[in-house]
Amino acid sequence: MKKKPIYVEIPIEAEVDAVWGMTQKPEVHKQWDLRFSSITYLPKENADQPQSFLYETNIGFGQKVAGWGKSIGTHNKTDGSKTSSLHFGTEQKISPIREGKGYWKYIPKENGTTFLTLYDYDTRFGPFGRFLDLLFRPIMGWATALSFDVLKRWIEKGEVPRAQYIRFFSSVLITALFFFVWFYQGLVPKIIAKHPEEVAMLSNLSALAGATAEMAVGIIGVLEILFAFVWLFYRKKRHLFALQIIVFPILTITALAANLTISVHPFNPVTFNASLWILSIVGYLLTKDLPTATSCKRTRKGV
Repeated sequence: MKKKPIYVEIPIEAEVDAVWGMTQKPEVHKQWDLRFSSITYLPKENADQPQSFLYETNIGFGQKVAGWGKSIGTHNKTDGSKTSSLHFGTEQKISPIREGKGYWKYIPKENGTTFLTLYDYDTRFGPFGRFLDLLFRPIMGWATALSFDVLKRWIEKGEVPRAQYIRFFSSVLITALFFFVWFYQGLVPKIIAKHPEEVAMLSNLSALAGATAEMAVGIIGVLEILFAFVWLFYRKKRHLFALQIIVFPILTITALAANLTISVHPFNPVTFNASLWILSIVGYLLTKDLPTATSCKRTRKGV
């Protein structure tokens, strides 16, 4: 299977020189680009030489990937565009990337700049490395696109990358939590355990009893599991947070109406739902205008 180069394109409402400055200064570049933790330019003897640099990427658990790179910029005086060509690589075996090449291009438009990149790389570890790249390459493309959108929002709206990434990854963690909560609550107490209190609460709120109530609880469990997967695949998370801001107070009132004594139980629905309600409000506020990889074009014209 032939590998496709990674391509990302985004429009930015700023002049070419402004975008160039935010992407060619290492102290600025490392702030918005998720793929790099640090970038250090090395001295060069004259201005015509390619710019050599060293980079590091934190991959977690105290581990870093360190590599090298060379870049050279060119300016097309005819159409005003600029191009920065790049050659990069690393000797560290922990990295699936061995060596690669690509470019950034800055194309002036009536309302700003089209900023785009195209790059490709060779993997190590032979066939196994190429197999791993089936997963790694989409992650690299996603990280590039998310970083481009963070840059765009920094330039256009003034929100610094650190604040954007804190909001983004906080939203990811809260989303993962709500997936777990709905999945667990649907599967364990309602389907696997068929917990008597679940059945009793439904019986107190309806005319259902016995096996019929147990079956209904199981159906509710399936619906909760399905809602858990909605958290994973529905893109507009703010809608889900807004829904839960309404739903959790209703669920709390319903549980108390079914059995008021559960309010004195340890880990009862009052404190549990109140915590999830507050998290839903926090998530709703965090997800306003989040950076997203989906704002970028990922395919070249004519391809």
